[in-house]
Amino acid sequence: MPVERTDADGIVTLTLNRPDARNALSLDLILAFRAALDQVRVDQSARVVIVAGAGKSFCAGMDLRGVMDDPATMGRMLRELAEATVTLRNLPCPTIASVQGAAVGGGCGLAVVCDFAISHADAKLGYPEVDLGVSPAVVAPWLIRKIGAGRARAMLLRGGTISGTEALAMGLVDRLAPQAEVGSAASALAAALMAGGKNALSVTKRWLNELDGSWDSDAVLRGATLSAEVIQTEEAQTRVRARMNG
Repeated sequence: MPVERTDADGIVTLTLNRPDARNALSLDLILAFRAALDQVRVDQSARVVIVAGAGKSFCAGMDLRGVMDDPATMGRMLRELAEATVTLRNLPCPTIASVQGAAVGGGCGLAVVCDFAISHADAKLGYPEVDLGVSPAVVAPWLIRKIGAGRARAMLLRGGTISGTEALAMGLVDRLAPQAEVGSAASALAAALMAGGKNALSVTKRWLNELDGSWDSDAVLRGATLSAEVIQTEEAQTRVRARMNG
């Protein structure tokens, strides 16, 4: 299964499960993740959601292998990812990204959409899209809400990646743990959140989402369209293919 779900006393863990591909976001994985989120959204027993990655990486971003010559599929992947981030953000319960390894591009986007993100000092995080000639337009609205417009502008235009230590200083992640303990730290945070009132947490999260504009999906969906347009340009095609073949 591209996404595995486990339940433990109200704590739902959704694990991206393509470890051999560093959990890169294929269409199948994105669709499975959306379906899992839709199930959680209506599950009254879900109190906290942890998003994790199988293997050494959290998520290596969009998997463009095999779809570079298929603009329709690329566009669909970006739209589905955009919709998934909106659903993830607006789940009625708190969400935690357990970033035990690299979180790059769209993978880093998933981490910042969550209410909390836990990683480790040596993790690799960031948005190298411009280095590949593509645009991080889908994740930009979420990053702005997470770290502020000025820092987001600098990060997205600079490209590249940063360490977990730098990510903590930037506000990209909320806390660090030893690499082997990231999962247990996420579980401990989930257990602490379970102590809060279910309705109080839901109402507070809904209000915070309204205050910061998370309910408005227009910018995120427009970002998917922009990204799809950019990735079809000659510059992007050349750079992405060179990276794939490098």
